[in-house]
Amino acid sequence: MISGLVQILLFQSLGEVISKFVLPTLPGPVIGLVLLVIWLVLRKEVNEHLAIVADGFSQYFGLLFVPAAVGVVLFLPQLKANALAIICALVGSVVLTIASSAIVVRFLSSKISDE
Repeated sequence: MISGLVQILLFQSLGEVISKFVLPTLPGPVIGLVLLVIWLVLRKEVNEHLAIVADGFSQYFGLLFVPAAVGVVLFLPQLKANALAIICALVGSVVLTIASSAIVVRFLSSKISDE
């Protein structure tokens, strides 16, 4: 279990270093997560220690929504005042996400079918 936690912290630290010196506009944990995913794809497996830690973390993902819910209640008047802009932004981002995902899937499926 310690080995899995060390792997996660290693990639997060690497992401922080890259964020500090190379890509200051991206958060370090995001860069570390992308590097971890790339590493796992290249290895084509998730080792047992990392899987145990990931399963342990995923049990508590619900706790991450508590601060967001408190923020929604705290800023409810501002959210009501800007409801139309927020709804437009959410709908627009969902449509763009679905469209870009479809383009990527189409591109990758054409590459696979060519092989």
